[in-house]
Amino acid sequence: MTIRIPGLALTDHTLQVPLDHSDPDGPTIEVFAREAVAVDKVGDELPWLVFLQGGPGGESPRPMRADGWLGHVTKTHRVLLLDQRGCGRSTPLTARSTAGLSAEQIAAYLRHFRADSIVADAEIFREQVAGGKPWTTLGQSYGGFITLTYLSQAPDGLAGCMVTGGLSGIDAGAADVYARTFPRIARKNAAYYERYPDDVAAVRRIVDHLAAHEVLLPDGSRLTPERFRLIGSIFGMSYGFEHVHWLLDTAWDGAEISDRFRQAVMAETSYPNGPIHALQEYCYGAPGVPTGWAADKELASRPEFAADADPVLFTGETMFRWMFDQIPLLRPFAEAADILAAVDDWPALYDARRLADNTVPVAAAVYFDDMYVDADLSLDTARRVGNVRPWVTNEYEHDGLRSGPVVERLMDMLAGKV
Repeated sequence: MTIRIPGLALTDHTLQVPLDHSDPDGPTIEVFAREAVAVDKVGDELPWLVFLQGGPGGESPRPMRADGWLGHVTKTHRVLLLDQRGCGRSTPLTARSTAGLSAEQIAAYLRHFRADSIVADAEIFREQVAGGKPWTTLGQSYGGFITLTYLSQAPDGLAGCMVTGGLSGIDAGAADVYARTFPRIARKNAAYYERYPDDVAAVRRIVDHLAAHEVLLPDGSRLTPERFRLIGSIFGMSYGFEHVHWLLDTAWDGAEISDRFRQAVMAETSYPNGPIHALQEYCYGAPGVPTGWAADKELASRPEFAADADPVLFTGETMFRWMFDQIPLLRPFAEAADILAAVDDWPALYDARRLADNTVPVAAAVYFDDMYVDADLSLDTARRVGNVRPWVTNEYEHDGLRSGPVVERLMDMLAGKV
């Protein structure tokens, strides 16, 4: 069925795909995608573009109208908004969906939710929904990681690729990634406190209170100092500093942490979309290299991030073992997470030789100050992958695709206009 919203016609597609693409006759899952096209172009023969969302574990946007990057792209393309397996309407990965499975079975199941499986899903949609012709990809953040896997596995399915803040390091493992990430998080903290110097004392007051008192969130879990510090994950967005500052503005109700603040922090740190995002270290799993809770190890080596350090530093988008004990929606996956952290036989997601010989045109926005994806690793990848044109800019943060005319520039780059 097709519905219409201001400026767009939307059509839903759900396909049955193999859980394990190497076993096409085995168990299946559903993968969902929503087709979007401008209302005045519904009957036109348009080239297809598939949007590869960030995350991991992120569902595609639910459009409200033909604006932003989607409004621009649908002027010339029919767009497929793919809910990556395990999230959104694509057989969501939750405690309910894995009920009755052992930790070993859950870990084995989760191994099929990485970029290689997402690429194989996309290829089925390209053949069955998009007519089989090569299409263009737009990969935001983790969607850029998927793009590199796509170029490694199925480049014949691609007419061109755009990447926004998502050129991952080809050889970088979890330990290397987090060794580079924490200094960037520290710099974002410094910039935050420079903008809002009074928040140094405000954050310390909250942390000291949480350490000394049992403060419960609406779901009954405890708001600990380390969980509070997770809200710094938003610092890499254009609105991140203001978001946290105004959250602190309503933190207190007399001498107690306010209900409003508890609700807001719970919403931002509860992972209601499932555990995939919290398990993101497994994105870096490579043959012979277990991820081993790399962020925990890196944090322990950095005294500036200690709970009693002054000022208190938020920890950014980094995932820790304690989260699977403290956060109710993650607890059912704690044992499976430990199993995955020890896995050392991951298949390779990138084919360095094939990437070096790549002929598919790739236009990539590299955000110089990106907190989440290291710009030096991105530029190294751009040098090592054939036919990549990087655009390095400090004008945008990680959400540049949503906050500026980034897609217009990348489309012009693919078309050879700039």
